[in-house]
Amino acid sequence: MSDRPNVVLGVSGGIAAYKACEVLRLLTESGHDVTVVPTASALEFVGEATWAALSGRPVATAVFEAVHEVPHVSIGRRADLVLVVPATADVMARAVGGRADDLLTATLLTATCPVVFVPAMHTEMWEHPATVDNVATLRRRGSTVLEPASGRLTGKDTGKGRLPDPRQIAEYAFAVLAGRSNARDLVGTRVVVTAGGTREPLDPVRFIGNRSSGKQGYALASAALARGAAVTVVAANVALPDLAGVDTVRVETTAELRDATLAAAESADVIVMAAAPSDFRPAEYAERKIKKTPDGTVAPLKLEHNPDIAAELGAAKRPGQLLVTFAAETHDGLVHARDKHSRKRADLSVLNEVGDGKAFGTDDNAVTLLRSDGSIVDVPSARKSVVADRVWDEIASMRDA
Repeated sequence: MSDRPNVVLGVSGGIAAYKACEVLRLLTESGHDVTVVPTASALEFVGEATWAALSGRPVATAVFEAVHEVPHVSIGRRADLVLVVPATADVMARAVGGRADDLLTATLLTATCPVVFVPAMHTEMWEHPATVDNVATLRRRGSTVLEPASGRLTGKDTGKGRLPDPRQIAEYAFAVLAGRSNARDLVGTRVVVTAGGTREPLDPVRFIGNRSSGKQGYALASAALARGAAVTVVAANVALPDLAGVDTVRVETTAELRDATLAAAESADVIVMAAAPSDFRPAEYAERKIKKTPDGTVAPLKLEHNPDIAAELGAAKRPGQLLVTFAAETHDGLVHARDKHSRKRADLSVLNEVGDGKAFGTDDNAVTLLRSDGSIVDVPSARKSVVADRVWDEIASMRDA
């Protein structure tokens, strides 16, 4: 008997079924036992052999296969999580109706573990009153229905209804299995998260920037969304796909980051400054590419300070509004972080050591949380999604207090 988490991956019949293969890969490579339960129509898009090869387990769609094992009951009972990717309008309607005419819907009826539906369909189908009612019913009964992404759909169509990025789906599944997504302590909270690193143009080709990927900021935004918050991300040069269900504003320079963040902060309850804005920018912008000189000399690069966005937000905080700042340091971290915490009037500061392969661009992070009373909390190295939830635990306790 395996002690690894047991996930049932339900796959219904939509063109996005091929993306469920990537979700399956992420789950299995992370040490989960995955049983794939496709509908008959799902097999029209991705065949049984593919699911069996990727999961390492036999695949069944009908309740009369391997009858002696009573699969329509046993699969759901054994599961730690049932994840339906993609969840079509049809499979959600059948789940609401309590249908059990194939192995997937029978499994949904017998599962006592968390059930997560990840919808994918055309915009008109997602917005149809029948689907809206079905989604509301599933959520009321305790299932999670994630918001679909916006973007390119089948053919030339675009709009809301696209399957979220497979990595976002997998990260949410990890959160459910770790028990972190059960908290809905941010319902009704408006959150702004900045992410990534700004770039300050030197000429049409070059810029001053940093190595921040935006992964920790996106993890913070995803965790806040899972806990019920309305989330806006201000993303500076982030290559990651937009998070489904999150309003994303893309910027390049520190000045653009400032304008977008200040605008979003006007209605925010919590502001998390996870981006790495450049402290300096070139004093002059060259309209043409700066060329090498024949004698090999280099003209001095004159810099000027960028605005301190966090300090500006701290000075303008409304009563009850919380400001969380990040301090990315290479040395004397606590000294610099405490100074920044005070100067920026932060309510919570997150210190992380960067450089030499640490923090920037990695999937893991280790941080120290600095509270306003002077106490600190060390968060050991873990997936950035785990670190994000630990930060939100601290913020939620501050809001309760």
